[in-house]
Amino acid sequence: MEPQPAVQTLNLTRLYGDMVALNNLSLTVHKADLFGFIGSNGAGKTTTLRILATFLAPSGGTAQIMGHDVVRDADAVRHIIGYMPDFFGVYKDMEVTEYLDFFGACYKIPSAQRDKVVQDVLELVGLTDKKGALIGALSRGMQQRLGLARVLIHDPAVLLLDEPASGLDPRARIEVMAILQELQRLGKTIIISSHILSELETLCNRVAIIEKGQLIYTGPVQGVRDQMASGRVVWVRVSSDLDHAIALLKQHTEVSAVDATDGRLKVTLVNHDTDHSLVADVLVKGGARLVELREDELGLEEVFLRVTKGETQ
Repeated sequence: MEPQPAVQTLNLTRLYGDMVALNNLSLTVHKADLFGFIGSNGAGKTTTLRILATFLAPSGGTAQIMGHDVVRDADAVRHIIGYMPDFFGVYKDMEVTEYLDFFGACYKIPSAQRDKVVQDVLELVGLTDKKGALIGALSRGMQQRLGLARVLIHDPAVLLLDEPASGLDPRARIEVMAILQELQRLGKTIIISSHILSELETLCNRVAIIEKGQLIYTGPVQGVRDQMASGRVVWVRVSSDLDHAIALLKQHTEVSAVDATDGRLKVTLVNHDTDHSLVADVLVKGGARLVELREDELGLEEVFLRVTKGETQ
């Protein structure tokens, strides 16, 4: 018997008049996943997260979080999720601890425990030294971390984060991503929508790609690379005759193409599963002097461009 997923949607649909924002979206997110939700603006990411956060009713289909239906069991869902929208308001004239204490009270955390809870979440997001600061005096990156602290105040099992690194400078983005990795290590299930694909590539263990409200791919990050790569690409540099090396490689049945670029050879293999060591074997056995061999990794950004058409509602 498979364990219950943390988040599951089945044929989730949302209409705005005649416009279909979500079209039969079926997703499964496992417990402790750091799940990347990828799509262009208008693809349906925010609509999906708002439905999961119980702020928006679906037009059709169902969604469950930890076994609770987001429509029928909305109150139960709200106690086990932390939702951070892409734009969230902060009370700039409040102190950091005052702000978090207020939300702790909203979640009915007893006053005797709230101080400890506030200190713990501030430590987790790296804002302990700012606990007495006015929120309006914090940088955008620190305000984003404070937003994370706010959604953690009631210790939710599932985090729904809509573009949490939006508008941050590179250092602040790295800090936020490091916090998310620590939260995953602590057992949190995290769904993060983002356009910063290069960071999702190293951050997430699984991803979903949607366009115009429809699911294009869901699964491991490596799986989408393998699915899109028609053949493995290897870059080769030799110190011997380049034409001789090209001739050797073109004779092999597992090689589909060889192109010379700036003194290097771009070797495309027939299948993605083909072991690229055969390139070295062919060259060395044929008398070529191999000085460099490097596999070309297909990045998530390149995959996204290949599988989507750039269409929006």
